[in-house]
Amino acid sequence: MISRDFDTDVFIVGGGPAGLAAAVAARRKGFRVMVADSARPPIDKACGEGIMPDGIDALRQLGFSLASATPAPFRGIRFFDSSLSAEAPFPNGYGFGVRRTALHNAMAATAESAGVELLWGAHITSLVPHGVALGQRIITSRWIVGADGLRSRVRAWAGLDTGAPVRRRFGFRSHFRTSPQSDYMELHWGRKAQIYITPVGPGELCAVAISRDPHLRLEQALAEFPDLAKRLVTPSGSSEVGALTSTRRLRRVTRGHIALLGDASGSVDAITGEGLCLAFRQSLALADALEHDDLAGYEKAHRRLRRRPALMGALLLFFGSRPRLRRHALHAFAACPALFETLLAAHVGAWKPDAILGRL
Repeated sequence: MISRDFDTDVFIVGGGPAGLAAAVAARRKGFRVMVADSARPPIDKACGEGIMPDGIDALRQLGFSLASATPAPFRGIRFFDSSLSAEAPFPNGYGFGVRRTALHNAMAATAESAGVELLWGAHITSLVPHGVALGQRIITSRWIVGADGLRSRVRAWAGLDTGAPVRRRFGFRSHFRTSPQSDYMELHWGRKAQIYITPVGPGELCAVAISRDPHLRLEQALAEFPDLAKRLVTPSGSSEVGALTSTRRLRRVTRGHIALLGDASGSVDAITGEGLCLAFRQSLALADALEHDDLAGYEKAHRRLRRRPALMGALLLFFGSRPRLRRHALHAFAACPALFETLLAAHVGAWKPDAILGRL
């Protein structure tokens, strides 16, 4: 439903990966699309910088290529807890580690080439009937999409800030010059924090410490992981960056002509590694809903898409708070690799009961 009575068909508040994915998805349906963000590219964020295979698949469906971002492939996940370790390969291809700034540059270039109008350094001050206020300028739009993150102003303006209580944790990220020990993403479990290690380029690793303590920096967290600390001694020039990660489910993600997407629409803990994938798949679902003028359909799709990452996030956080149970699980994974492979297949949406159960 494209109408020339509006300045644009889809106006997206938030120009991060979620907003850019939604913009390209809508543009490929033939809609006129504008994206506004108060920041300017490349937009950085403290994250693990790994994209799981299901996220890579969603990017391909959206028409994005990461070739210009020089991603580093990883073929599975490896868990560590003291002297215990277990690993499993992905059943459906590779994941990619990529610097967040490189990812944003690549996605912004694709959006621009697709014909999306990008308004960088633009401060949206309010919603107005069928539009937004950009300073003294009013831009009208058939649909408004809030992709403006955890503290979404669009969500608050639309009265959608209701739902389950927020569970917050805190992450701090740095980069180091060192060769990966393997082509696996690593998750190191400790008493106070988890540390994620992701290859993001030749001889470069991304390290993120996540805990419930807002003051626990990566260097302090590494004190609990002496072997890992010996590897992470040469910073690669980036300063430490912190961010909030949270688990939140909203009652609704649409109201009238407004839809929320990405972290603005509710979030799963960073321990899942599925935040970007979830946003990319939501973008595909939202574009289909806009094509059929059916935001109720997006509501249903959003609930369905969130279910698996939310379940896996709850399971991993449960392991994180139960060290004895976690060690028993790692013993079982090491003794029977097919168990871990089954869990990982479910995690990345490649669960095929007949194929997997036949291996157990």
